[in-house]
Amino acid sequence: MTPFSGRALAALALASLLAGCAGSGAPASPAAPGARTAAPSVTAAGPPARPLARSEPVGLSIPAIGVDTPVTRLGLNPDGTVEVPPLTAHDPAGWYRHSPTPGQRGPSVLLGHVTVGTHGDGVFRRLDRLRPGDRVLARLENGTTAPFAVTEVRTVPKSRFPTDDVYGDVDRPELRLVTCGGPRSGTGYRDNVIVFAVLTAPDGASGPPHRTAGVPDDDPEER
Repeated sequence: MTPFSGRALAALALASLLAGCAGSGAPASPAAPGARTAAPSVTAAGPPARPLARSEPVGLSIPAIGVDTPVTRLGLNPDGTVEVPPLTAHDPAGWYRHSPTPGQRGPSVLLGHVTVGTHGDGVFRRLDRLRPGDRVLARLENGTTAPFAVTEVRTVPKSRFPTDDVYGDVDRPELRLVTCGGPRSGTGYRDNVIVFAVLTAPDGASGPPHRTAGVPDDDPEER
């Protein structure tokens, strides 16, 4: 992953505060970070996998929360902030094109809305319900699929967005899914929900049983 300049990294942090939100209301006063789900070992998440060749994502599937969506390309706005997906019905997820493609070494970053105004729920509405071990499947332009296993789910105040953890370089193929969460604040949300995942071997051998949408669990009450 190409290192970011200080200005670009700051722009990413600013955009991260808005990413996945139906509105850009000012966040409430900082609160204590949400509960942090401990990341399992690589063995628990699945066998390690070698990096894949560069190929842009065209689709994303998250069986545990019923997501199956196309993926659009996101770049930078004229002011240097990261674009976010359009606020439309059946909104897609968006891949930040200056991050690695899914399966390349480094953190591939995808953004999605939690709600889309009058259209209702956004594509990442239930992102905070994911658990370590859940599958995330990125469909690539070359016809292959990059399988990931969730390692951690965080809910953090936007004022404390972990920029380095999300956009900073890592030495293996990883995935970041970012949306808004927590209580509403004005026309937006106070927090960000961030899912961290690691590339696994294609056969998905060893690891926790896969969950699919509709399986009973202890999902939090709808906001």
